[in-house]
Amino acid sequence: MQRLLKLLLLAAVALSFAVTAAFAHAFLDKAVPGVGTTVVLSPSELQLTFTQKIVPAFSGVRIAAIGGKRVPSDKAVVDHANPKVLHVRLLHPLRPGTYVVTWHVVSVDTHRTSGHYRFTVSP
Repeated sequence: MQRLLKLLLLAAVALSFAVTAAFAHAFLDKAVPGVGTTVVLSPSELQLTFTQKIVPAFSGVRIAAIGGKRVPSDKAVVDHANPKVLHVRLLHPLRPGTYVVTWHVVSVDTHRTSGHYRFTVSP
């Protein structure tokens, strides 16, 4: 019985490390404008919140119209108050249409993740 308890305890500890490793990457948690949303006015900036703190030197965001034309923007910067948040200031108002935001980040645990999402500016 004691051996079984030791094995169960060992398995529980091993499983807890496996679960921690699976969640050790920064993933997009929230975005403004939101993923798949339609906004009435052009945003002046994008705000992407991740599940972990971001290393700004190895992270970036690109926004493009659905046809592929890149939207001019400043370099993505990490929020000093919350290092899980990237801000990207847009240099021009967006015209009505659908836009694709493509991001890549390196979190403080040195893992790189990337992804994309869409939002629409209504006419």
